[in-house]
Amino acid sequence: MSSQASSSATGEGKKKHILINAFDMSTIGHLSPGQWKQPGDQSTTKRRLDYWINLAKLLEKGDINALFLADTYGGYDTYENSLDNCIRRAAQWPMTDPTIPISAMAAVTKNLAFGITASTSFEPPFLLAKRFSSLDHFTQGRIGWNIVTSWKKSAFKAIGIETPIEHDERYLQADEYMQVLYKLWEGSWSDDAVVADATKDEYFDPDRIRTIKHHGKYYDLESRHIVDPSPQRTPFLFQAGTSEAGSTFGGKHAEAVFVSSHSPSVLRPKVDSIRRQAAAHGRDPRSIKFFGTFTPILARTDEEAQAKYQDLRKSASTVGGLVLFSGWTGIDISKLPLDQEITAADSKEAHKVTSIMSAFTTTSAEMTRWTPRTVAEKASIGGLGPVGIGSPATVADEMERWIKEADLDGFNIAYVTTPGTFEDVIELLIPELRRRGLYPEKLEEGLTAREKVYGKGQSKLRDDHFGSSFKYDVYREEAAHSEKSGDELGNREEIAKAPEACVIAGAAQIRYSGSDAAVLDKEPSVGSQLREALPRHLFKQWPRP
Repeated sequence: MSSQASSSATGEGKKKHILINAFDMSTIGHLSPGQWKQPGDQSTTKRRLDYWINLAKLLEKGDINALFLADTYGGYDTYENSLDNCIRRAAQWPMTDPTIPISAMAAVTKNLAFGITASTSFEPPFLLAKRFSSLDHFTQGRIGWNIVTSWKKSAFKAIGIETPIEHDERYLQADEYMQVLYKLWEGSWSDDAVVADATKDEYFDPDRIRTIKHHGKYYDLESRHIVDPSPQRTPFLFQAGTSEAGSTFGGKHAEAVFVSSHSPSVLRPKVDSIRRQAAAHGRDPRSIKFFGTFTPILARTDEEAQAKYQDLRKSASTVGGLVLFSGWTGIDISKLPLDQEITAADSKEAHKVTSIMSAFTTTSAEMTRWTPRTVAEKASIGGLGPVGIGSPATVADEMERWIKEADLDGFNIAYVTTPGTFEDVIELLIPELRRRGLYPEKLEEGLTAREKVYGKGQSKLRDDHFGSSFKYDVYREEAAHSEKSGDELGNREEIAKAPEACVIAGAAQIRYSGSDAAVLDKEPSVGSQLREALPRHLFKQWPRP
């Protein structure tokens, strides 16, 4: 929100302004699989650039804050223990790269921000830092990153890893990942590194560009950041995940958190928990903005909206919805009797979205009992998130209830048909929200993604954010690290003499050469201990016995 839009409830009867993001995904069946069959739906054209260009123009015209793009790195294969129905129903399959169309959309807009999902699990932080710095430049500061850790077995197998990283360890790894990124984005370049002195043939001053030297449990890096500081330096930071580990991570790093639940009463404790975590890190807990998923089905009257909903149900892919539910929760719902209550014990898969699993085995006034039958009724429209059906006034009433009861700051609006749902939001819903004083009028042009949330002039991280401790004038370089593998692992001849010490040293920091691997192969007990102690991606160089 800008300074105009970020007003909280400061006066008697004054309502805080909310933000609305359009929620999309580079796939045919996002949260409402099967709707590609509806006349006018354009979800099958997402592999064409004009889909994204036209969508960006629409959202810009409608004063939507941002286009929030989900992403995934593998298919959903829990349902019937097969990927076939995921593919057959186009349930988040296939999936193109969401970063590719951003520059084209930025070229036809001035104000629309972009939130892109990217995982900390599959690429070194240096590569992600380069990509997002580039996007922040090309969008003139209108880029955000939705931080996720990855859990799908199919995604890990696609890059040659048999088993995903355990849930809580993923967040420990992601925390170090963020530290590396802050060092690159905030700590590598001085603001005055650009000299541009033609008389000296000098454009950059290398003495004002620090080499980052990071040597941690999960990541090794010695490099300057290869991209000069972008308008925001660090992109605006979204995060998705409200498990205990996810909440701890979000309270430390997130500027906005994407949340989803079937009930505000189920969601509110999770919001409160993350705000407490933020306060524990010395942050203003109100500085974290919470966006709830919400799927509106709008018409000018309640009766027309209900008729539209019944028509949409005819196109819904029930199996596609069950494929998504099974993948998210780790429950193969195809194996359960239709009226059997679903519990956490039904989840046989260790790798799943823990926060979604928790939400959909928790009952509420809105959902007193979860069974395969009730899931089948709800899963295919809105992805089990709240669906508001009615006139603009009716839907706005429901959104106000969520704002108040769940303490939300805005919504990620999911579509049933695209661009139809977004057109209805712009034409019908936003005028009603403005009439109620909930949505800002047109904002000043040229604001960065962060300024649209915190106000003009706040294009960089807030001072109370953890990442600010890595800013160039604050951050201090770490000691140089030896390049000799013998120094890092210890003398290789000593491995067999002191295996426990070597395991401890190796878990803290290790680089292997071929000869190191040979020693470990000769000492399988030592190799086994190292394999257990070290991050998975570091011991891929030699086979498990």
